[in-house]
Amino acid sequence: MKKLVIVGLLLLVAQVTFAQKKKKLFNGKDLTGWVIYGSEKWYVEDGLLISESGPDKGYGYLGTEEHFEDFEINLEFKQEANGNSGVFIRSTVDGTKVSGWQVEVAPPGHDTGGIYESYGRGWLVKPDPEKDKALKFGEWNKMKIVVKGGNVTSYLNGVEMVNFTDAKIAEGKGGVCLQIHDGGGIKVYWKNIVLKEL
Repeated sequence: MKKLVIVGLLLLVAQVTFAQKKKKLFNGKDLTGWVIYGSEKWYVEDGLLISESGPDKGYGYLGTEEHFEDFEINLEFKQEANGNSGVFIRSTVDGTKVSGWQVEVAPPGHDTGGIYESYGRGWLVKPDPEKDKALKFGEWNKMKIVVKGGNVTSYLNGVEMVNFTDAKIAEGKGGVCLQIHDGGGIKVYWKNIVLKEL
């Protein structure tokens, strides 16, 4: 009986520890835990996080106050209009100049799930073109990004888009950022942004 109680307690501790590692980055009410960079629009409406081009039609970012090293992030997005955006990992922002790596969120035919290094080497890897059919433009899409050491794997609606390893990414430090691309006319909805540290 004593052994059963100990085993039960150990399992409970393991479950609590696992649950504690998961963080809801967006609370569905406001932008607590996030920082806005630039003059583009970031707001909450009907429980959704909305990113929208502003009058300046520039780059805009919404970054976590907290930095994350190895993690898995799951989120959902829905694009309207142009829909050119992205999820940055291990990134920092100065004004609207971002340092880090972007997992692309873009209209059909523009490499959603690929990895781009802003103000650096540019495209590091693009998904095979036939994988583009995994994107449901104008509908909700599920994206998962796993970052461990120098390896980044992206998934879109259950389809592995890219699996890429890079020494420079391994050295990266920073938070998670969502992007509004420049050019105007962009609107993207976000929800269920959950991060699990690995």
